[in-house]
Amino acid sequence: MTTTDPLLAVAGLTVRFRLPDAVVHAVTDLHLDIRPGELVAVVGESGCGKSVLAHALLGLLPRNATVTGRALLRTDSAGSRSGSAGSRGGSALARGGDGAAPVDLLACPPRQLARQVRGRVVGLVPQSPATSLTPVRTGRRLLVETLRAHGHTGADAPVAADRLAVDVGLDPADLDRYPHELSGGMAQRLATALALAPDPPLLLADEPTTGLDRPLVDHTLDLLRRRCDAGAAVLLITHDLAAAQRVADTVAVMYASRIVEHAPTEALFEAPGHPYSAALLDALPQRAFRPVPGHPPMLTDLPAGCAFAARCDRATPACRVQPAFTGIRAGQVACHHPLERAELCAEVPA
Repeated sequence: MTTTDPLLAVAGLTVRFRLPDAVVHAVTDLHLDIRPGELVAVVGESGCGKSVLAHALLGLLPRNATVTGRALLRTDSAGSRSGSAGSRGGSALARGGDGAAPVDLLACPPRQLARQVRGRVVGLVPQSPATSLTPVRTGRRLLVETLRAHGHTGADAPVAADRLAVDVGLDPADLDRYPHELSGGMAQRLATALALAPDPPLLLADEPTTGLDRPLVDHTLDLLRRRCDAGAAVLLITHDLAAAQRVADTVAVMYASRIVEHAPTEALFEAPGHPYSAALLDALPQRAFRPVPGHPPMLTDLPAGCAFAARCDRATPACRVQPAFTGIRAGQVACHHPLERAELCAEVPA
C-alpha cells in the first residue's frame, strides 16, 4: 500500500435508533476516507449526526441502534504507529503487519473493540469529558495508569504524564485533582491528554475545544495539526467553522444525517458548492452574520428528497428526489443546483 491509501475507509455507514413510536435517522449512507497525515473536519448544526458517527466507529451506541455499512481500518499502518508510541506489547490488531487485511470496525465484536481497538489504535476525545472520567481517581492516576497500560514503566509514566499535561495546556499540578474539582475546560484538556497517551494512529476528536477560551482552542487545534504532520490521522467533529478552517485538510459538511459536501478546506471556504454550506459560512460574524433560515427537519421525519430544500431559495421540484454526489472543483457536493454550476450557467449569454 502507498501512503495515499486510506487509513480508515467508511462506506455506506447508516445508523438508526429505534424508539417505541419512531425511528431516528441519525446517519445515512455516509462515505468518508481518512488518510495518514490528514485532518478531516466534519461540521454542521447540532443534532445532524456528527457525534453518532464517532460513536458508531467505536461501538459506543446504545442497544436500540442499528448500524450498517463498512468502516475498514488498515491494521498495517495502525500497527506501525502503535509500535512507535512505546507500546511494547499490544494486541494482535494493534501490531498489525505488512499486508494485513483491514479490520471492519462496524463488524468487530464488542470484546475485540474494547480490548484491541479503543484507545489503542483509535483514540477518542469525548464531547462530554466530565461524564467519561472516573470520579474516584485523580487526573494523575488516570493518566499514569493509561500510560503504563501502553508500555510506560517505572518513573517514566509520571514524567510522561506531566509532559502530556503541558502539551494539552494543563498545569501538571492540576493532575492531582479529582474530576469534580476541575473546570469544564480543564476536564476537556485532561480527556484530550488521555486520548493522546497511547499515541493512536487515528484520533476521533468530538468537539475537543468545548469549554476552552480562544487561546486554548488554538493551542488544542495546533496540537491536533502537529499529530497529523507527524503521520497520524484525525477526524475532527466540530460546530466551530473557524476551527475547521484553521487546521483541516478537507471539510465534510453534514446536514440532517447526510454529508452534503466534502471539499478541500480552502476551496470550500472560498466557494462553497452546496447552499447549506454557503448558509453556514454566511452565519459567521466575519461574513454576513446572517443565521441559516428556517429550522432543520426532525430526524424522525426526514423528507424523501433533499432535506435542505425547505430552507433553500434555490429549491425546485427536482429536489424532491435525493441528489447524488457530483464532482465540483476539487470536491463533491450532493445538490441538484450547486452554486458553482448555477453561477457558471448565469455567465452564459442568453
